[in-house]
Amino acid sequence: MSVVLLENPRPGVAVIRLNRPEVRNALTTEVRRLIEKHVNEIAEDDAVKVIVLTGNDAVFAVGADLREQSGRDVVGAINTFTTHALWRSPKPVIAAVNGDAFGGGCELVLQCDFVIASDRARFAQPEVNVGFVPGGGATQRLPRVIGRQNAMYALLTGTPIPAADALRMGLVAEVVEGDALVRALDIAEQIASRPPIAVRQIKEIVRLGLDAPADVGLALERRGWQLMFGTRDLHEGINSILENRAPTVRGE
Repeated sequence: MSVVLLENPRPGVAVIRLNRPEVRNALTTEVRRLIEKHVNEIAEDDAVKVIVLTGNDAVFAVGADLREQSGRDVVGAINTFTTHALWRSPKPVIAAVNGDAFGGGCELVLQCDFVIASDRARFAQPEVNVGFVPGGGATQRLPRVIGRQNAMYALLTGTPIPAADALRMGLVAEVVEGDALVRALDIAEQIASRPPIAVRQIKEIVRLGLDAPADVGLALERRGWQLMFGTRDLHEGINSILENRAPTVRGE
């Protein structure tokens, strides 16, 4: 069975599932390449509107497989494959986190648009404990999500962050009892029912605007707002409200 599974449990929703339970979903080059492959394929699939990234009931992912890292020299490290495909995905990506998301697992979470976590979930960047510097984006994305103070504490101590604290910090959007995947699928299905052009524009504007001056971000937003007047779905949405009926979304 593949170490990364691609599932389609609901209309418009694809699940990318990490599948190495025997090693707590430790990440290898093969895992990262398959994630990138699936994300790129989904980007071209008009039937899929939303991606959910998850592990299993007990763990999300504990980070890099140290057996693959052992013995690697600088040249090997330079040539090591990593992926930022989830971050660059034009379609929304939700992380459904049960159990631990540590190291590279937490870095995958940071690439997602938002996180639904079980009350058993924990998040950590423990690389410093082994002598690593994070290599999958944590030093840049974590401070942008939870602030410099919280990020420096997490990065320099490697201390796990429980789900309740992660919610308080803004690392996760919602904490649920039981399986986070169930709630994530409900939200994904809701988003998949929305006008897809607007959904993709919102994601693109937010992502590009985060690191741009405020005036540039506002200009991007204004242009996105203007562009929607060229879509059938916007006019259908307005008319459906005026006529007190459900809209027919066509992605046009």
